[in-house]
Amino acid sequence: MKKVIALTSLAALFSGAALADGHLPGHGISVTAVQSPIAEETFQTVVVNKALEKLGYDVQPIKEVDYSAGYTSVANGDAQYLAVNWFPLHNSMYANAGGDDKFYRGGFYIEGAAQGYLIDKKTADKHGITNINDFKKPEIAALFDTNGDGKADLTGCQAGWGCEGVIEHQLDAFGLRDKITHNQGQYAAIISDTIARFNEGESVFYYTWTPYWVSGKLVPGRDVVWLEVPYSSNPNNTDTVLPNGKNYGFDINSERIVANKAFAEANPAAAKLFEVMKLPINAVSAQNMLISNGEDSQREIAIHADNWISANQATFDGWISTAKKAAK
Repeated sequence: MKKVIALTSLAALFSGAALADGHLPGHGISVTAVQSPIAEETFQTVVVNKALEKLGYDVQPIKEVDYSAGYTSVANGDAQYLAVNWFPLHNSMYANAGGDDKFYRGGFYIEGAAQGYLIDKKTADKHGITNINDFKKPEIAALFDTNGDGKADLTGCQAGWGCEGVIEHQLDAFGLRDKITHNQGQYAAIISDTIARFNEGESVFYYTWTPYWVSGKLVPGRDVVWLEVPYSSNPNNTDTVLPNGKNYGFDINSERIVANKAFAEANPAAAKLFEVMKLPINAVSAQNMLISNGEDSQREIAIHADNWISANQATFDGWISTAKKAAK
């Protein structure tokens, strides 16, 4: 931590001189990002890394860790930033790792991320299912029972992601603990099994989020429908009613870039970059679909990032220009 602060403080002190000499603001400064092991969150991190490289930073390979460990790593200065701070879903992780005393967080990188519960449209239409409260009826819960115990089987959220806490909270709050089984595991595997069952004509009940590839395979409104909840209830005590009056039980989230506070203060160019960068959610979903179709190697994801940057060069160059000005 002391070493990081020392390096970044020196960089801040001499950034003006370095720029005058033709050096970029990140010259000589190493930056390491952390992210979750979710491959679909790599693209957005790679785009940030490529922007940091344009500012002269020595970008190190991304480190994959669980979310909670990622926040601790950034707070301690072992890594410099995390591009996938789910806001407000990760509020407790953010606070537990030090909150605003340890982190810099400016701007909203990706906005409009929805999440919630869905079922196949065929079953919803046939039985008039619109709300998760409908599962209190034994005959409705039994439609989604995959193991014969009479309870609906929910393809749920992987432990440690944050969404599992919302689901567990709601099973108790809505009195559904004895009607729904929250099945957890490696999400990509269990959702793939769910999609296979849908393709075989079975009823399915699952949790998912955007941006992610699932809603490209099971399209809301065509293949599946979102379920409402009876009222807002979640660990963050937020109101989840949407402007259109619908309530799917989860906040509309943003992905925000969180950086080590000492690093951000010593590196105004990087801090400004983190503040102004914005990725369209549809661009992330489109890239995630490429991953689901097999283009999931680090090399291929880097190509996806290069292709997006090339197609949006003026936007990307604008971020770099604004960040450079902040260093002067």
